[in-house]
Amino acid sequence: MYDFYRAAACVPEVSVGDVEYNKEQIIDKIREAREYSCGIIAFPELAVTGYTCQDLFFQKTLLDASNKAVADIVRETEGYDQVVIVGAPLVINNRLYNGAYVIVNGAVIGITVKTMLPNYNEFYEKRWFTSASDLDTDVAYIPVIGDYSIPVGSSIIYEIGDVKMGVEICEDAWGPVTPSSWMALSGAEIIVNISASNEVIGKREYRRELIKHLSAANICDYIYVSAGCDESTQDVIFSGQSIIAEYGSILNENKDFIAGDYLLLADMDTGRIKADRLKNTTFVDTRRQYDSLLKDNIIVSLNDIAIPESDGKYISARKHPFIPSNKTKRVKRCNDIFDMQVGGLAKRLRLTGSRPVVGVSGGMDSTLALLVCARALRLLGRPAEDLIAITMPAFGTSDRTYNNSLELIRSLGAEPVIIDIKDACLQHFKDIGHDPEVKDVTYENTQARERTQVLMDYANAHNGLVVGTGDLSELALGWCTYNGDHMAMYGVNGSIPKTLVRWMIDSVAENNIFPGSEAVLRDILATPISPELLPPDEKGEITQKTEDNVGPYELHDFFLYYAMRFGFTPSKIFFLAKKAFAEDYSTEEILKWMKMFYRRFFSQQFKRSCMPDGVKVGTVSLSPRGDWRMPSDAAGYIWMKELESLNESE
Repeated sequence: MYDFYRAAACVPEVSVGDVEYNKEQIIDKIREAREYSCGIIAFPELAVTGYTCQDLFFQKTLLDASNKAVADIVRETEGYDQVVIVGAPLVINNRLYNGAYVIVNGAVIGITVKTMLPNYNEFYEKRWFTSASDLDTDVAYIPVIGDYSIPVGSSIIYEIGDVKMGVEICEDAWGPVTPSSWMALSGAEIIVNISASNEVIGKREYRRELIKHLSAANICDYIYVSAGCDESTQDVIFSGQSIIAEYGSILNENKDFIAGDYLLLADMDTGRIKADRLKNTTFVDTRRQYDSLLKDNIIVSLNDIAIPESDGKYISARKHPFIPSNKTKRVKRCNDIFDMQVGGLAKRLRLTGSRPVVGVSGGMDSTLALLVCARALRLLGRPAEDLIAITMPAFGTSDRTYNNSLELIRSLGAEPVIIDIKDACLQHFKDIGHDPEVKDVTYENTQARERTQVLMDYANAHNGLVVGTGDLSELALGWCTYNGDHMAMYGVNGSIPKTLVRWMIDSVAENNIFPGSEAVLRDILATPISPELLPPDEKGEITQKTEDNVGPYELHDFFLYYAMRFGFTPSKIFFLAKKAFAEDYSTEEILKWMKMFYRRFFSQQFKRSCMPDGVKVGTVSLSPRGDWRMPSDAAGYIWMKELESLNESE
């Protein structure tokens, strides 16, 4: 339902040349993986015999025993739709090949043959094996396994239900152009590499980066399983490194440097793969470019069998997908984004020769925009006095945010411009016949639009450029006043989600980019998120808290990420949200705010259709020019209907 599939990279204990023993170890691992409801179960290269048999591969006794062992493994799979990939030698027309037997429900559905045979340094594979490029047939008959022909080739696409899978063997992945490239271009979302890669210092890191790269370049899930430490140690040692990667990220990897006899599990989300391939035109263009070569692929279709889907137990769903969980990576990302914001604004200021004008409220968004302005001026070698920072107190302004605004502006070397807008708003209420005691949307939006008018007109009078403060989360929800804070001459926060804004400011404070500002920045981070359009309470405290009205931003950013980045359905996002926020929100709360998200996302597109210029800094953006093109009158009925069905099922 959600395109989750569980994989097991199995590294069994091996006795080199003892086929009967190896077969039993493999069958034990199949049964163990079955207990974990694995849909794909992969074993190392030549696991049936052992990779390090050397000239024993020429012994008929070994080869016959291998075929019988594979037959026993095949029988073990009867009645199960799990896909088992196991390495064993293959003899066709008096030639010996290195094969990956793909087994489903009591039958070998195909044998992928190794193409690249390493014959350098410690490797001598051409002494024993023939490359798949020398195959003179595309079928094999192995009577002991069964009375049927088995597809054989270097590039086979296994279509099993809704999943397309390809297999390559060890060195195949080390070439500049890999078999997996053709398989992926032919539709394989999952690539399995059964390997026997010996260990030398530095090779583990190289393999990890190689597998990450292959999964990213091919936009696929990649299962890599390698021979363990029980292989012969006559001249080399094998480490049993196994990796399951997804589109450039490691889902799971064994921890021990030298390992054997273990099972590595991960839940893959092929929905992510399908989503990116759907919109990645470069991937499609590449397929078209090499279409003639793809015709050599062998297609094996099993429409009557489907790989069992996983319950998603091992799916990783981070609460804050926009924010790296590792502090070092988080700080680096924030610094990089800050430099991107600064670079974008600096170009605009240099081109126009204008001064940055920003409205400062004492909240996080305007704080980040102000910091970007100050740094851009510094980058351009212009004085801090060129910064026009305007604070505009009104009916909802608290002493805390007002004083923080003034302190922050001064700490950056500028002098605040204070323009109280209460009288102007009262005059406007009078002009349009609105009772100021009625604190409705008119009451609130009048203040927002008055502030924008002040900023625009002040900019006209002082050769200024109004820098917008609104962030990505506000744009997604439409939580901004149309032609009010929604508008600017250049927006620096437009592709930064609210959950990341906080860490952006934190990194500026921690890195002491603006000496003397840290204390006020810390207090701003501790201030509740509020538009401050309604009066404070009798103690002067903020009463209007944004997240009380629209819901927690961490939830909305989660919904936004998976809806925009991968186009997931509401039900799948709901499933992931329940996993991620199990300890923070009830199911009812998650569903409530999810409905709010979709309702506002569809109804507020008209605000995004005319948002100001601003640089894109992440993979998710709502710019009508850079990323997101959606009719402002699109109907969200089918999304809301799915959410209502979730309500009923809960």
